[in-house]
Amino acid sequence: MNGALMLDLVGLELDAEEKEILQHPHVGGLIFFARNYTGPEQIQALVNSVRALRPEIIIAVDQEGGRVQRFRDGFVKLPPMKVFGDMFTHDPRKARELAHQCGWLMAAEVLAVGVDISFAPILDVDCGLSKVIGNRSFHADPEVAVILLREFIHGMHEAGMAATGKHFPGHGSVEADSHVAIPVDYRCFAEINALDLIPFKALSSELQGIMPAHVIYPEVDSKPAGFSPIWLQEVLRQSLGFNGVIFSDDLSMEGAGVVGGYADRADAALEAGCDMVLACNQRAGAIQILEYLEKYPRIPHQHRFDALRGKGKLKWNDLTKSPQWLAAEEAIRSIMVMA
Repeated sequence: MNGALMLDLVGLELDAEEKEILQHPHVGGLIFFARNYTGPEQIQALVNSVRALRPEIIIAVDQEGGRVQRFRDGFVKLPPMKVFGDMFTHDPRKARELAHQCGWLMAAEVLAVGVDISFAPILDVDCGLSKVIGNRSFHADPEVAVILLREFIHGMHEAGMAATGKHFPGHGSVEADSHVAIPVDYRCFAEINALDLIPFKALSSELQGIMPAHVIYPEVDSKPAGFSPIWLQEVLRQSLGFNGVIFSDDLSMEGAGVVGGYADRADAALEAGCDMVLACNQRAGAIQILEYLEKYPRIPHQHRFDALRGKGKLKWNDLTKSPQWLAAEEAIRSIMVMA
């Protein structure tokens, strides 16, 4: 069974405390960061040690490409997604083909080392305001973004990986970075619906996970989207018909602090409609959430998690010798000069 908390590890191997925490029934997921990685063999060994304790745990990483790529040495260096958007202007067919190859390559490599999902792709529309989004976005035109996103997602699915879209309902129209501040987007729902929500509306049926933004949209709700029943239940579940996993963004981010302490943040996110909450880079906070869940247990819908389990077809050594990987690696390497 998967519990409602996803947390992280300190280093390259499991320590005694982590071995104990991972066996807690309310832990359902684990996310890796760059500090947990030195190479493909090492991360496979770490995954194996985790699976020996919790075979069913969902293991994740942020491997979008560009500046957000946790696994680097030994993995193909991926471009920021804006590269495909720029290419679309003069060669739409090639942009679509390469977006598909990039989605497949990213997913195939991550799956080959035993990790289930990458929190990708970014569905945010780049409005030229958000530094934290910027070139992580496919395009400023949401309709173009949808075309490229669909190719990237289909590539992920071809490799055997579920797709998780972020940051619902859109982080691209605010300047502040929710990692270090509390962004506020003062637009009305109609404006958000006509721009930022377009990719989510178009692709919600093709996504297995969605991560909301720690952004407040006061014309809709006074709470950040990830703590808002209006956004998560009325808009995402009911209006968009999304039936996959809703992950909170990291509850240690500044944008989540407006809700209170870690137990308060977890309670608010789960009450609003999140299936799983993330607590990263803050072990004490993660433990507080586990203590809260012991008193007030939350049992997520398990069938939603089943769709997240990796279905990779090849192990690392076989993958990197395969014709599809060799072709994708060459194609992506050829466009890195544009990144």
